[in-house]
Amino acid sequence: MTRTFDHLVAEAESVSVDGWDFSWLDGRATEQRPSWGYQGMLAERLARVRSALDIQTGGGEVLAGAGPLPPLTAATESWPPNIEKATRLLHPLGAVVVADTDEPPLPFGSDAFELVASRHPVTIWWEEIARVLTPGGTYFSQQVGPASVFELVEYFLGPQPEEVRRARHPDDAVADARKAGLEVVDLRSERLRTEFHDIGAVIYFLRKVIWMVPGFTVGHYRDRLRELHERIEREGPFVAHTARFLIEARKPD
Repeated sequence: MTRTFDHLVAEAESVSVDGWDFSWLDGRATEQRPSWGYQGMLAERLARVRSALDIQTGGGEVLAGAGPLPPLTAATESWPPNIEKATRLLHPLGAVVVADTDEPPLPFGSDAFELVASRHPVTIWWEEIARVLTPGGTYFSQQVGPASVFELVEYFLGPQPEEVRRARHPDDAVADARKAGLEVVDLRSERLRTEFHDIGAVIYFLRKVIWMVPGFTVGHYRDRLRELHERIEREGPFVAHTARFLIEARKPD
């Protein structure tokens, strides 16, 4: 039986969006994954070091899934519900979770970690990353690229200016890394198909990834949501494209 708009909205508004686990979307949305397999590559790097830092760890799910962890492992997170979730998940694995505002400086001494990692960071403070890396240490990150899921963003916000569409370009990340004194040793970029199969999936996604449509609420966008619901019912999944890039940078010895 087809679920009504009101039912889908109520369901998506009531579910928790804590952490960085998107399993609630199983069967409701699909996202093509980058070919490189970030978590597996992270696991390989964790196995080679004795100290690591995961920045903006979310609920700690990605780091936990890449274990076993080095003897000294720390993670930072700013959002209180995620801090609690990451603490419960990572402490038993030997990692300490540090509450951090995502503003410089990082709450660690210089030359502290052989590996610094981050998956989909909102902000990247390259000079701080360089500072806390040991000489010869590595920053390894998968990041959201330019105009990611902008088919959905522009559905709600309208056409965005070119400087907004170009933000988070991998070329800028390379330039910023080099400016901080790091040597970029790997850079990969892909655009990937994403499908939203019902309006509940759209609502959940925008509640969780809060920077996509800033200030998103169902109440404010209810008319547009209803129009999109009717479009999905009529035409099938709403298709967007995510942008992802992988960057690895090394601090000179």
